Amino acid sequence: MADKAEIQEAIKTQGEVVRKLKAEKASKEQIDEEVAKLLELKAQLGGDDGKHVFVLKTAKGTRDYNPKQMAIREKVFNTIISCFKRHGAETIDTPVFELKETLTGKYGEDSKLIYDLKDQGGELLSLRYDLTVPFARYLAMNKITNIKRYHIAKVYRRDNPAMTRGRYREFYQCDFDIAGQYDPMIPDAECLKIVHEILNELELGDFRIKVNDRRILDGMFAVCGVPDEKFRTICSTVDKLDKMSWEDVKNEMVNEKGLAPEVADQIGEYVSMQGGMDLAEKLLQDPKLSQSKQACAGLTDMKQLFSYLQLFRVTDKVVFDLSLARGLDYYTGVIYEAVLTQSGPAPAPPQQQNGAAGEEGVSVGSVAGGGRYDGLVGMFDPKGRKVPCVGVSIGIERVFSIMEQKAEASAEKVRTTETQVMVASAQKNLLEERLKLTAELWDAGIKAEVMYKKNPKLLSQLQHCEDTGIPLVAIIGEQELKDGVVKLRTVASREEMDVLRAELVEEIKKRTLQ
Repeated sequence: MADKAEIQEAIKTQGEVVRKLKAEKASKEQIDEEVAKLLELKAQLGGDDGKHVFVLKTAKGTRDYNPKQMAIREKVFNTIISCFKRHGAETIDTPVFELKETLTGKYGEDSKLIYDLKDQGGELLSLRYDLTVPFARYLAMNKITNIKRYHIAKVYRRDNPAMTRGRYREFYQCDFDIAGQYDPMIPDAECLKIVHEILNELELGDFRIKVNDRRILDGMFAVCGVPDEKFRTICSTVDKLDKMSWEDVKNEMVNEKGLAPEVADQIGEYVSMQGGMDLAEKLLQDPKLSQSKQACAGLTDMKQLFSYLQLFRVTDKVVFDLSLARGLDYYTGVIYEAVLTQSGPAPAPPQQQNGAAGEEGVSVGSVAGGGRYDGLVGMFDPKGRKVPCVGVSIGIERVFSIMEQKAEASAEKVRTTETQVMVASAQKNLLEERLKLTAELWDAGIKAEVMYKKNPKLLSQLQHCEDTGIPLVAIIGEQELKDGVVKLRTVASREEMDVLRAELVEEIKKRTLQ
């Protein structure tokens, strides 16, 4: 342990680093990081009485959620879960960590973001990076060949967190997947229908669902002259088109990944195309692309997909977009991503590429994504048996931040409890009677509260109801007890009426279910 003088010197130096960053108006994340280091040094020094002083902060890339935020989260989860259940899904859970080898090599360039744990009892473990690879491991391990499941749980990424943009190191994913050998594009169309339903129900604003196919991309790379071994790495670069301009993307392909400029230009022509079933038909006639068997198979499926999407009545929001790549290695067929768009004359952000958002408005970020991954389960199966899978993941953190902003902006109060009734009294010495009535209500399944005071003032009991949004107050006094009634007061209108004690439960249920 460094001695006191050394630590004090380090605190002085670190303090200067922080001051300098503030003077230079550095980014908030940079300043926060250096301030955290300063606090840790001060904690080492301890308080005046030599006690350890704790650094009170959450770990980098994580956050706490207060009751108001949790109420919003629960509402979102309930909407999503009820949609998954409506589509006949069952749910599973898997451990938060997996054997390191289970996760390694499944995510392409993103594998460097996997959190490895210290060797524990001879097993090398890593925290799960997503819910898809553990699902594939679960299917192979249990020899399951068909299941429709959802899984909502936390995942971990050793990312450079950008909390303001909804990038965390620990966050929830909401996944829905259909595993099994079925006729082409029927499960895929249902996944897109689910995204459409959820985004409509959450009322986040206008959105579009971009669709493409890995086989079309690979066929496009082949006919444009990309060497086979560069398909995946070029795919990762194309995937950045929603964050970078075409110039920057081309630059990365040519200068960092060694692609010939004319090959990149040919790719550029294709990735600027968007449409629906008509585009799939047009590309099947394309002199270059039609030479690729792979691309033709993808385009034929795309036509089939759009015919089912018409039956599901979701084509108003779905666009076939050749720039969509999705960077993960395990996708084999259809891929899709839902983005929120700001309608109206919003200024185009600098990352807008190729006018890809077109007239629909400006893209404000992906809120769902997924695709078909037919080879992943086979990677784990000792006999290499394949289980075709297609799935979708809802980008829940981004959804939450939008919902939180909406709640802040609206004057409406967010209720953090579900209490239906407050049991109160206007007179002294009625604590026992209040507790007796509260227990009666709890036993009848009513959500009830009582003040933890012997003789609370009626005003403070009513005030608590106002503050927390409790709609009813059950008031008892000497007279009510004699008459076998309870005075039921509606908080909002202040109306009161006597209700027979035997009928109180029914009356509360009737009033709070409306």
